[in-house]
Amino acid sequence: MMGADLAGIEMCVFDAYGTLFDFNSAVARHRIAVGPSAEALSDTWRTKQIQYTWLRNSMGTYAKFWQVTGEALDHCLAAHRIANTAVREKLMGAYLALDPFPEAPGMLACLKRGGMRMAILSNGNPEMLDPMVAASGQADTFEAVLSVDEAGVFKPDPRVYKLVEARCGVPPAKVCFLSSNCWDAHGAAQFGFHAVWVNRTGAPNDNLPGALAREIRDLSELPDLIGVPR
Repeated sequence: MMGADLAGIEMCVFDAYGTLFDFNSAVARHRIAVGPSAEALSDTWRTKQIQYTWLRNSMGTYAKFWQVTGEALDHCLAAHRIANTAVREKLMGAYLALDPFPEAPGMLACLKRGGMRMAILSNGNPEMLDPMVAASGQADTFEAVLSVDEAGVFKPDPRVYKLVEARCGVPPAKVCFLSSNCWDAHGAAQFGFHAVWVNRTGAPNDNLPGALAREIRDLSELPDLIGVPR
């Protein structure tokens, strides 16, 4: 069930990959170098990347997201029989400057004009996140760029979501958390955030514990959702 009241939100906290930044842009930028399997590789890379974070959580073997991303890419390159090391270097390098989704800059500017506090909470480690945010021109937009690296565990472990109050002083009931990952949104909702699922692909709900506050198609809907004037 959805429909939680989003009035009184003090901070919007965004997942990075897939929510603000398009992870598919890494492969799209080097489509010719990757070859005919580019689209399939991009899809599998993301799937394996997330799968590996869950498996590492289960095994208690945390590693920086940069390492996990590389391990997932190595699997995909092997699966598609791409042995060119230059392709790997290009794709990993692109992850440091992923393209923002088209509506993201305007939405962030709107929220900033409206005085909304904003932060990022991501599986990415700082060495990945900081260059990407800087490359997008949005470094001054966010009060904090929070990484799971500080907690030593990946989402959706509650210790990750606790970083928001610990670092920014905003209680969960005053946070609107946005993620394109349905499981992440449910994890945040279970923790106590007002969680909004950015369902860009029209996927079915995972129906996990934690009631979502809203489901939107892209971030252009956010200002109206939380009552920030355009």
